[in-house]
Amino acid sequence: MITAHAAVDTDLGVLKTGKEADVHLLERGVPDTGEQVLLAARRYRTAEHRMFHRDAGYTEGRRVRHSRETRAMASRTAFGRQLLAGQWARAEFEALGTLWAAGAPVPYPVQLHGTELLLEFVGTPDGAAAPRLAQLRPEPDALRGLWEQLTEALRALARRGWAHGDLSAYNLLVDDGPLVLIDLPQVVDVVGNPQGPEFLGRDVLRITEWFTARGLPGSGSAEALLGDLRQEAGIGP
Repeated sequence: MITAHAAVDTDLGVLKTGKEADVHLLERGVPDTGEQVLLAARRYRTAEHRMFHRDAGYTEGRRVRHSRETRAMASRTAFGRQLLAGQWARAEFEALGTLWAAGAPVPYPVQLHGTELLLEFVGTPDGAAAPRLAQLRPEPDALRGLWEQLTEALRALARRGWAHGDLSAYNLLVDDGPLVLIDLPQVVDVVGNPQGPEFLGRDVLRITEWFTARGLPGSGSAEALLGDLRQEAGIGP
């Protein structure tokens, strides 16, 4: 990672657009040295253009310091929506830092500035992003390996009392074999959030259906996986 004060960031274009944020490809380099690295910049949208939906369900249990800020976010004033963008960016940065330190398969979080989150770029050195799982049609052995990686990643979240909250084949990258979890601003506390167990169950059902439709893991595995994750999270069988 380049940390020199002389480093310059160059925006190379949009990698992905989404409802809440756009992801840009950046090149960070030190002029006249040949040092450079690619980064992904996740930029949460401004108050006027963001389209967060059902965010109250995800953020239940999160706290802010001042009651004025709480009221502004609840009423969705312009100030409140801007606070929400920062809250989502901060939640993702903190979740990624915790998971990366624990060895979970997530991008390394480089820095947070306001509503922009800089991340490790997952892809090739020439700037081609790793494909999403939804874009692939893995052979049986590869599919089984991806399933095993996924279940271990979900257990890593559950051990911290978390669910992804919006898990699907569209927010899993396959980096030439290894699986990488992305898009974690809505990470849910399955204990502190009254809807947490519901979010966990939805994650498991949605991703299991994708694998089942492609030949794995077989009937009944959703229930078995959900039971394992609930135990890891300490919320019972």
